[in-house]
Formats: sequence, structure tokens, C-alpha cells
Amino acid sequence: MPIHQYPPLQEFLNHLRFERRYSAHTITAYQNDLEQFFQFLISQFEGPALSAITATFIRSWLAEMKEEKISSRSINRKISSLKSFFKFCLKIGAINQSPMGSIVSPRTSKRLPVYVEKKDMEQLFAYLPFSDDWKGRTERLVLLLFYSTGMRLSELIHLKQSQIDSANGQLKVLGKGNKERFLPIAASLIEQLVAYKNDRPLLSGVDELFVNEKGKRLNPRSVYAFVNARLKEVTTIEKKSPHVLRHSFATHLMNNGADINAVKALLGHSSLAATQVYTHNTIEQLKAVYKKAHPKA
Repeated sequence: MPIHQYPPLQEFLNHLRFERRYSAHTITAYQNDLEQFFQFLISQFEGPALSAITATFIRSWLAEMKEEKISSRSINRKISSLKSFFKFCLKIGAINQSPMGSIVSPRTSKRLPVYVEKKDMEQLFAYLPFSDDWKGRTERLVLLLFYSTGMRLSELIHLKQSQIDSANGQLKVLGKGNKERFLPIAASLIEQLVAYKNDRPLLSGVDELFVNEKGKRLNPRSVYAFVNARLKEVTTIEKKSPHVLRHSFATHLMNNGADINAVKALLGHSSLAATQVYTHNTIEQLKAVYKKAHPKA
């Protein structure tokens, strides 16, 4: 790969890893985007020096991606990666001016978050059977926690026993960028979590709360698999993942009148824009109620 030809790239990735504390998945996404760009420069323009890269080179890359039918959403992510990289290069003095100033991101159609209907979630916990063994107990509690808190998959898997605050009825969660937030949960759920913690398999030597029958920390793929399987039993929506339960949590809060800033804090969003997407689902629900109930609709 062309990393050696553009030394600030590795420095930038180290900055994301050690200073910004980004996840390995996010860093890999940045690295792939930037390496693709530099590979394009080498193949098409004989690898110009970092200081010689202009907006024209970048537009050529964007045009090539459009010809290859790359989605606007993916192109926007790559533009964001370039902006972050060149901003970093400015900061360390590797360049005097960013070539991104005149680059305009393509418009993308807003995708509304997919969520499970409230009645379907109620059916999941009230009527579907879960086995009484450790596996069934773990699966039910994981599903309940996803829906009750809106936490991310990575946050749940790395949730430690010490992060249960029984006295205050809350969980301390370590989110993106190692940012802490506190999630209030019902007393009944606190009791279930404490009981689960006390009954963990004797073989378990890990700090994480949720473990499998062998006492090992849950694997993201296995969690995705059983969440998908369980949601198939109650809903026909296309996507059936832990993140859909996060969407369901936020949408149901908004539909019941929750303050958007409170939902933002619960989800751990850094900007209000990320939370505002859930207001669209609320509006759609209001339209449906209007059409069903109003005589002039």
C-alpha cells in the first residue's frame, strides 16, 4: 500500500487511535478510504506530493467513484475522511492549505430509521418462550437491555459488572470516544441484572457482565445472530439487528413525547442532528393517526 509515500497518513491513524480513541472499526474505515484515494493519485497522477494535492485531484476521484456507481452516502463518508485527514495535516504543518475548501458533498436522501412496532416488542417479551438455561436467560436479558436503554452492541458486550449502579438505578456506559454516560433503568431490570451477575458461571474469569455458558465474553456475531432470530418471530421488517432495537428505543420515546435533548443524551449522540432523524418517524405516526381519525383526512 502507498502509506510510505504519504507519511502523515500513519501519523493521522495513530492520532485517531491513541488521542481520539476511535474504535478499531472506525480507524479501519478511515484507513481504507485514504489508501484508496492515495492509490488513485499514484495510478492516475504519478503520486503528487502531499502539498501539491489540489481540489482538482479530489474531484477526479469523486467523478471516478460516481462512474463506478458508488452510492452518495459512501462518497460522503470518503469526503469526510479526507477533510479530517487534511485538517490534521494543517495542524501538524505538513501542508499550508487544505484542498477540501471547495469540495461539495453530494446530496443523499434521508433514510428513516427502521424500528420494531411497540406491540411487537411487547409480544417478544410477554409471549415468546425463552429456555430456562443460561443461554436462554442471557438472550432474554440482552434483548431487554437493548430495548430498555438503546445502548450500542459494543457498549453492551463490554459492559462490566461494576457498571451496574443498583443504589441509583442506572448503568454507567462507556460509549464512542470513551465518553461516559449514565442510563436510568427500571428497578425490575436492575434486579434481573444483579441476579444474573450473581449466578454467572463459575468458569467465568472476565470482568464483562454478559458471558456465554463457558464463561467467555459474548461474541458480537453470536449476539447479532440471536437478536436476528428472535426479531424474526415478531416482525417482518427487513433489518433485524441490535441497532434496530436502538432505533426502536429512540422512536418509541419520541412517539411518546420525550424531549429530543433527553433522547440525545440517552443515545450518546455528539450532535442533535443525529437524533433529529427520529422526529421524522414521529411525524409519520402523526400523519397515520390523522388519516385514521379525522373525518376530513
